[in-house]
Amino acid sequence: MTVNDDSFTNWKNREEIAESMIPMIGKLHRERDVTVLLHSRSLVNKSVVSILKTHRFARQIAGEELSVTETLPFLRALTTLDLGPSQIDIGMLAATYRSDDRGLPVEQFTAEAVAGATGEGKIERGEGRDVVLYGFGRIGRLVARLLIEKAGSGNGLRLRAIVVRGGGEQDIVKRASLLRRDSIHGQFQGTITVDEASSTIVANGNAIKVIYADDPTQVDYTAYGIKDAILIDNTGKWRDREGLSKHLRPGIDKVVLTAPGKGDVPNIVHGVNHDTVKPDERILSCASCTTNAIVPPLKAMDDEYGVLRGHVETVHSFTNDQNLLDNYHKSERRGRSAPLNMVITETGAASAVAKALPDLKARITGSSIRVPVPDVSIAILNLQLARETTREDVLDYLRGVSLTSPLKRQIDFITAPDAVSSDFIGSRHASIVDAGATKVEGDNAILYLWYDNEFGYSCQVIRVVQYVSGVEYPTYPAPAV
Repeated sequence: MTVNDDSFTNWKNREEIAESMIPMIGKLHRERDVTVLLHSRSLVNKSVVSILKTHRFARQIAGEELSVTETLPFLRALTTLDLGPSQIDIGMLAATYRSDDRGLPVEQFTAEAVAGATGEGKIERGEGRDVVLYGFGRIGRLVARLLIEKAGSGNGLRLRAIVVRGGGEQDIVKRASLLRRDSIHGQFQGTITVDEASSTIVANGNAIKVIYADDPTQVDYTAYGIKDAILIDNTGKWRDREGLSKHLRPGIDKVVLTAPGKGDVPNIVHGVNHDTVKPDERILSCASCTTNAIVPPLKAMDDEYGVLRGHVETVHSFTNDQNLLDNYHKSERRGRSAPLNMVITETGAASAVAKALPDLKARITGSSIRVPVPDVSIAILNLQLARETTREDVLDYLRGVSLTSPLKRQIDFITAPDAVSSDFIGSRHASIVDAGATKVEGDNAILYLWYDNEFGYSCQVIRVVQYVSGVEYPTYPAPAV
C-alpha cells in the first residue's frame, strides 16, 4: 500500500468516527441543553468535514492534530452522565487528561471534570427567554441567525418577533429573503417559510412575528404573547438612557443596544466586564465591534505586562452609513464613494475603552480608515508596556490566552503566513491575533487584530444577551484563571 493509500484510508476512518459523533452531539444538545465544544468551537450541527477541520485546530497547542479517536471516548462518557445545561469542551478534556498522571479511566476522569454539571449542583432547565429584535439590518439578521441556531432544545433564547417600519408590498417576503441569502455570510442553514396572512416568518420551526411600527411607543408586546423579553435594538437611533427607555413597553424587561451607549448607559464587552452588569439594570450597550475587538487583548496585555499608553488604528470595512457613489452625507468624508475610496474617519473605540476597562490607567488614542471591502476589519494596537519583553514571549502568552483563559471565546490566534481578511469571514471571536504580523521590541508591542465586524460582533451581542437572561451556561473543564 502506498503512502497516498495510507493517508486516504486514515481519512476515511476518521470520517467514520466523526460521523458517529454527530448523533451523540445532537442528542446532548436537544435533550439536555449541553453544547459540545472543541477548544471553544461548537460542534453542534456541524458536518463530518467541519468536525475534522475543527480537530485540526489543535495543532495550535502542541504542534500536532488532535484526532477524533482521542475525543470520541470523552464524548461517549458524557452521554452516560446525568448532565444539566452546560458547555463541555472535549478538546480541553483530552488535553487535561493527557497531562493528568493519575491513570484514571476516561469515564472517571470525565465525570470528575464536569462534576459541576451533574448531581445536585447542576442547573435546571428553564422555560427560555423571549427575545425581540428592533430593526432588521446587517447586525439584526446575523443576530437572528444566531438565535435560531442556538434555539436547540427550546429552553434557551427564543426569537419571538422583529420590529420594522413598513416597507410596502411583499415587505415580509423581501425581509425573509434577506435572512435566507446573504452575499457575505452565505445561505441560511435551514429552511425559511413566510405566512403573509399572519405576518410571520418561520425559520427552522421558530415562528417569528413581524411587527410594523414607526416608533417604540406604538407597540404592546403582550398582545403577541411576549413577556419579560430582552429587546435588542439594532437601529442605533437611540443611544442614551432616555431614548432607549422608549422600548420598555409592556412585555419588555431589558434593552440591549448594538452600538456604543451614551451617558450612563453601561458599555459591555463580554469576557471583560459582563459580570459587572447589575441584576436590576434594564438598559445596556454592547459597545462597538472595534471596542469588542481591542478591549479583550488590551486587558490580556495589561494583566501580563502592564500598559502605559496605546494607540489603535482601525482599517475598517465600509458600512451601510456610507454612500455607494459620491453623494450628500452629514459627515464630511463619508459621503464619498465607499467601494472606490479609502476614507479617513473617526472611531469612538479608544474612548469607549475607559467604560469597559475602568481600571486601565493608560491613555488610549485611536483613528480609523474605511476601506473598500464589505466585511472584516483589522485593528493595529500599538502599546507601550510597563516592562520589556520579547516577541516569542508575547506570542506564547497570547496563544495560551486564546486556548485556555477566560478570554478564549473572545481572542483567537492564527499562525498562517498567508492569511488575508476574507479568511476571517464568519469568525465567532471578537478578535484574532495575527502571530506573523506581531512586532515586539523592548517595551513596545504592536498587535494586528483581525475581526469580523459583523458576525464576530453579533456573537458578542448574543453572549451578553445570554448572560443577562440567565441562560449563559457554565463551561467545563473550567478555563484557567
